[in-house]
Amino acid sequence: MAERVLLCIGTKKGLFVAEGAKARKRFELRGPFSPGVAVYSTLIDERGSPKIHASSCHAFFGMKVLTSKDLGNRFKETKSPPAFPKSDGRALANIWSLETGENKKELWCGVEPAALFRSEDSGDSWQMVSGISNHEHARQWHPGNGGLCMHTIVRDGNRIHLGISTGGHYVSEDGGDTFAASNVGVGAGFVPDPYPEFGQCVHKIARHPDAPGRLYMQNHGGWDERPGIGVLRSDDHGKTWRSIAEGLPSDFGFPIVVHPHDPDVAYVVPLEGMTRTCPGAIPSVWRTENGGDSWKQLNKGMPKKDSYFTVLRDAMTIDSLKSPALYFGTTTGQLWIGRDGGEEWDCLFHSLPPILCVKVATV
Repeated sequence: MAERVLLCIGTKKGLFVAEGAKARKRFELRGPFSPGVAVYSTLIDERGSPKIHASSCHAFFGMKVLTSKDLGNRFKETKSPPAFPKSDGRALANIWSLETGENKKELWCGVEPAALFRSEDSGDSWQMVSGISNHEHARQWHPGNGGLCMHTIVRDGNRIHLGISTGGHYVSEDGGDTFAASNVGVGAGFVPDPYPEFGQCVHKIARHPDAPGRLYMQNHGGWDERPGIGVLRSDDHGKTWRSIAEGLPSDFGFPIVVHPHDPDVAYVVPLEGMTRTCPGAIPSVWRTENGGDSWKQLNKGMPKKDSYFTVLRDAMTIDSLKSPALYFGTTTGQLWIGRDGGEEWDCLFHSLPPILCVKVATV
C-alpha cells in the first residue's frame, strides 16, 4: 500500500523533490539537483521499483537525462541523451516530455525541435522515431512562443497521441511506426484558415484509461475573432474535436488534467490570452464534473486580487489517492496544493525558482 506522496518539481534553476505522508499536511523539500539548469520534464516511473527521470537542459553544455533509483535522494546522468543523426541537420534544443513505454525499460521522449525518441534501456541510448520526426509535415511546423516543442505523449496501447506546438495533434495507430495529423475541429487563431489540417498550437492533451476514445485538449485560445477553440474534447480517439469552453472566463491556458477516478472530471487554469496571467488578476482552477458541459471555479484559499502568475503546460498534476489533491506551480515560484479535488488551496512552497513542471506519485 502506498505510504508516501512524492512530488517532482522542475524549475528554471534545477530539480526539486518534495515528500510527504498520505495526509499531505507537510512536505519536506530536497534539492536542487542539476542546480542552475532548467528542468522542463520529469517522470516518476512506478513500474517495479520507482524511479525518477528528469531532463536537464543547459544552453551551453547541452542536454542530459537524469535518473534516480532512490526516490530523488541522488541522481546520475544516463549514458547518453537523445540526439539527432549527424546527417539530419537539426540540433537538440530542449527535452519537453518523458513518458513510460510498454516494457519496464522503455521510455519515450519528446524534444525541441519537435521530434520523438524511444529508449529500450531506461534512457541510456535513444533512437529517433522517424514516423513523426521525419513526417512530411515536420519541416513545415513553426515555433510557438515557447519553441517548436513536442510536449505531450499520450499512450493507449498501440495508439499514441502527440501534442506539438506549433504543429497540432498527431496520432499513430501502429505503435509509432506511422503518424497522421488529426485536427478536425481544432482551431487556430493565428493563420488565415481557421481549421487547418495541421499547424495548430496545441498546449496539452490528457486522457483517462476508463473512457476509451475520450481525450481532453487545451489548445491555444484567447482569440476574440475565433472564440471557444481553446478547450476541446474528443470521443473518437482524437479523430474529431468539439469545444467545451463555454462557461470559462477564458479559453486560453496551458495545462489540462483529468481526475484519476472519474473521466468526466477535468481541470484547467484559464489565463488571459494577451498577458498569460490570471483573468482579472484572480487566480483560479476551474473544474468540470460532466465532461465539459459546465464549469465550477475553485479558488478557496488563493489570493483574491493582484495575482499575475502563469501556470505552464506541465505545471499542474493530480495524485491518485481516494480523495485526490491537485498541485500546480507558478512562474513566480509558488507550489500550491488543492485538497479534496481542489476545493481548498494552500501554498506549500512560496519562493522556488520559476516552476516549469510538476509530477506526483504515491510510492
